Amino acid sequence: MKNVLVLCTGNSCRSQMAQGYLEHFAKSRSNIYSAGIETHGLNKKAVAIMKEDGIDISHHTSNNVDEYKEVDFDFIITVCDHANENCPFIPSKNAVRLHHNFKDPSKVKGSEEEIQEAFRSTRNQIKDWCENFVNDNL
Repeated sequence: MKNVLVLCTGNSCRSQMAQGYLEHFAKSRSNIYSAGIETHGLNKKAVAIMKEDGIDISHHTSNNVDEYKEVDFDFIITVCDHANENCPFIPSKNAVRLHHNFKDPSKVKGSEEEIQEAFRSTRNQIKDWCENFVNDNL
């Protein structure tokens, strides 16, 4: 079993969505973790937009990367530039580090429909990226 860490700034939105899709596509072939450099709590709009696509992340928790110091990761995936630039040292022997910056929908201002569309757009980008990652690596 491969260990995969998805890392974001606050572990509230993008990394949570990625964890949900990676778990969905990898099934039981990998252990998927998500964490943040900080913890901001689970974003309710992220939970709702994932549920719209049939993925339940409501049971996820917002975790700090330090909680996983003892896990030897095979892949460390950063999903925002801030986490990539400020990623702490993670003592995994041979971890492959990957980065893809996804726009943060929680920062979008506008009408409720515009905000929901931003969440949907980011969700769909994350879904496509995660499916390709699983197909290519797990």
